[in-house]
Amino acid sequence: MEHLDCNSFQEAVSRCLVRHKSILDCTSKLDEFAARVNRGVVKAVTECGCLKIHASKQDFPSCTSLSELRKHTTSHLEGSLCIECRDILENEIGRTLFYLTAICDVLGLDIEQVVKQEQTRLSTLGIFNLT
Repeated sequence: MEHLDCNSFQEAVSRCLVRHKSILDCTSKLDEFAARVNRGVVKAVTECGCLKIHASKQDFPSCTSLSELRKHTTSHLEGSLCIECRDILENEIGRTLFYLTAICDVLGLDIEQVVKQEQTRLSTLGIFNLT
């Protein structure tokens, strides 16, 4: 697999930002494509049927440490994405990444630095990062 180059991606996004360079356009398009990702998952379940969701309350033993919780949780998903649903979701997630990167570009943020900072936070705090 080829190494991901966030800076090259951000440069490509920057070159493509013509009509949607406004921060308002970028943030509203990010919301739109995030919603389309959600819709793609819903359609994989309700229209295609390649995924099934069996959700219920996730019970955790009272004496379980935070590091052991992973053993007691589930994604609630059964099945796997068919090729058509995978293509749709990869496209929608790609557009979501485009507009997330566009927001970074418009605000003068370096997407690679943002990713590195988050990776450092995850490495340092591990599962405690999200609590």
